[in-house]
Amino acid sequence: MGGAAGRHAPLDTIAAVATAAGDAAIGVVRVSGPQVPEIAAAVLGRSPAPRHAAYAGFRDVDGRLIDRGIALYFPGPDSATGEDVLELQAHGGHVVLHLLLTRALQLGARLARPGEFAERAYFNGKIDLAQAEAIADLVSAHTGQAARAASASLQGEFSRRVQSMANAVDALRAEIEAWLDFPDEEPGRIASCDFRSRGALIRTQIESTLRAARAGQLLHDGIGVVLLGRPNAGKSSLFNCMLGRERAIVSPHPGTTRDTLEARIDLNGLSVELTDTAGLRETADDVEREGMRRAEGAMAGAHHVLLLVPADEDYGQADLALLARLAPAITVTVVRTKIDRLARAPSREPARTPPEIYVSTQTQQGIDALTHRILEACGHGASQEGAFTARRRHVEALSAVGAALEQAMPLLAEASEMELAAEHLRRARRHLSAITGEYTTEDLLGQIFSTFCIGK
Repeated sequence: MGGAAGRHAPLDTIAAVATAAGDAAIGVVRVSGPQVPEIAAAVLGRSPAPRHAAYAGFRDVDGRLIDRGIALYFPGPDSATGEDVLELQAHGGHVVLHLLLTRALQLGARLARPGEFAERAYFNGKIDLAQAEAIADLVSAHTGQAARAASASLQGEFSRRVQSMANAVDALRAEIEAWLDFPDEEPGRIASCDFRSRGALIRTQIESTLRAARAGQLLHDGIGVVLLGRPNAGKSSLFNCMLGRERAIVSPHPGTTRDTLEARIDLNGLSVELTDTAGLRETADDVEREGMRRAEGAMAGAHHVLLLVPADEDYGQADLALLARLAPAITVTVVRTKIDRLARAPSREPARTPPEIYVSTQTQQGIDALTHRILEACGHGASQEGAFTARRRHVEALSAVGAALEQAMPLLAEASEMELAAEHLRRARRHLSAITGEYTTEDLLGQIFSTFCIGK
């Protein structure tokens, strides 16, 4: 499902350590390119059989044994990159892998750039650009749900949806342009084409895919949740409770938290960067004031803010002022803490603006309701079956596809200015092509693949 038509991979050979740094039981050195057969013969002392795991000795330039391990040889084009590929699986020590990599470089390979193996797979038509990005998303996934979504994209789920829409747009454009070329040949033809209903079907596809892509972007990006409030409102206790361990210092003395504390948690499959902040109040302490300045900085970059107010206290002026300063784009939940002091049951009061959730970190009451509220507020559904991972550029491209189609729809409905309708469809098709990489720029490719790990 490659999307690199007209592109050609470089003709040199690349090599890299494909496993993470640090000591491990197994490490892998990967080599790809036309010199692989010669490099394999020199390192192994013989030419390996294609697609067979061979236990062999790996030798240096003087014939001395570096290590023994498993060698795998995949002749191109039936390989991950579309080129000849050699993988050497050795013991995972840093020195051993460095010696193997050095040997490959001595034999004519060069050190691979970040993401260059995936880039070559794209150039050689083994994967399209959306699938290439899914490789990086799978490696960097912070939750099981994000990993499954990235795997779905890597297997082509997202690309198939895009290709289906592209085929529908192409078919509609072809019909319009055929009619434009021969407008008088078949007078009844325009009625039988039913341009409006076909455009409506494409619009339904776009809307469905855009909703799924937004959910996929959420899985890819995660969200930032910031805890704000007065001193001793229970921020650090809630932070520890949601994290599941004692990370923040909890003390009855106000001003204990002087800096922001961040931790990543898995919230029902969604990656959440949780930030505890200093209590907001008037103080002469320079260090505490700096902590509050950082709290306000964290608030500005948050997706969701939890404003903590003890359940046995009324809203203070500081709470009301904070709510007034929050940007409209930031969703807010007021968390009424310490309900164990009131012996009241946890509850949710969504009718309030912003909604209120009553919790106790001592008894864990109300924590499930708070989790549900956070997920609901950011648009993360309870079930993400069939989800695929997506990035901001994909969502922006699909939005542009939808906008182009919306401009074409009135023209299709009236069967008027069909040249202009065809042009809008051409723009929609171009935006779809940018997702899979049929149409792209060198700058975009460089930006995407530079974020990959070396060896991927």
